[in-house]
Amino acid sequence: MSEPRPWSDLALMLSGGGARAAYQVGFLRLLAREFPDVVPGILTGVSAGGINAAYLAARQEPFTTKVEDLAEIWAGLRLEHVFRVDVRDLASRIVRWGGRLVSGGRYPLPPARSMVDTAPLSELLGRVLETNGADIPGISRSLEAGWLRAIALTASSYSTGQSMTWVQTRDDCGIQTWERPQRKSATCTFRVDHVMASAALPFLFPAVNVDGAWYGDGGIRLTAPLSPAVHLGARRIIAVSTRYARSREEADRPSVTGYPPPAQVAGVLYNAIFLDQLDGDALQLQQINHLIAPLPDAERGGLRHIDLLMLRPSLDLGRLANAYEPELPRGFRFLTRGLGTRETRSNDMLSLVMFQSDYVKRLMDLGEADATAKLPEIHRFLDDNR
Repeated sequence: MSEPRPWSDLALMLSGGGARAAYQVGFLRLLAREFPDVVPGILTGVSAGGINAAYLAARQEPFTTKVEDLAEIWAGLRLEHVFRVDVRDLASRIVRWGGRLVSGGRYPLPPARSMVDTAPLSELLGRVLETNGADIPGISRSLEAGWLRAIALTASSYSTGQSMTWVQTRDDCGIQTWERPQRKSATCTFRVDHVMASAALPFLFPAVNVDGAWYGDGGIRLTAPLSPAVHLGARRIIAVSTRYARSREEADRPSVTGYPPPAQVAGVLYNAIFLDQLDGDALQLQQINHLIAPLPDAERGGLRHIDLLMLRPSLDLGRLANAYEPELPRGFRFLTRGLGTRETRSNDMLSLVMFQSDYVKRLMDLGEADATAKLPEIHRFLDDNR
């Protein structure tokens, strides 16, 4: 079935954040309901946002239908659909991690590559993306249909330390790959391992081998999250962040009492790695727009004005996670409490892996409510660019 008129220079950028990416689906529901003719021609994503982007690109249903289908997938999600949570597997990994540490690397058992086994997520993606055992053929069909101009997913190479953006696009778009210090791009035909690599949270999820190199979460080295959309020809970008913008008073309020537990340190680290860069990149884009505004096109040095609309949560998603922590599977809950998740008021680390239907439903509802509150702004953004 054909899509409504494509918006070939409109990009949808979906940031990372693990389970927090359910928030993005709430915004997509509002977008599909209020603007059924708006189908972004450029999709870019990183980490779990890359999973959402890949699903939208791979499915052939009308935009409104596949957004609702994506929401149903998230709503039915349980932790065991993403990684193994049985006590035996978790205990084995803890023992092997500990043995490697205390033995100086000479522990006789094979080392654990991660804290959890994400084979269930790989199987889930294979089903919902309707792979043929290798490629994701739906993406090629979307490109051939014409509504999709390009899709880009970003991962971080553990082998070279570089940020890698994989791109799949139509041959007639004239899009060229790019290379910058510590980040580069390459064209490819997407497979599930590309999606898994982009979403591989460091230490928690195992690295993924893609064409002979090992990759992890794309947010690790992605210093310019908006750059893939810019390189792919976007003239307007809708960016959906999962980072709550705290007020000055909230920012100065401690989240822990006493010495910070590992969960608090990890939460600060993950926020800095995965979520803070988008704010800085958005500010830089606005500054460039301001600088080139008075210049004629011939004097802009190849730069162009790019409109940006950014949506972010109105509530702290880490704090929301606290209420749903008791519903986690017993073995996994025991492990996370050992890291201090009961000692912090804002469970940013836990929110990344809170793949529980009750929590993700709450995030989808919040995303839709936040988008509804910004509906006049969204209308102005889209109406000005019709």
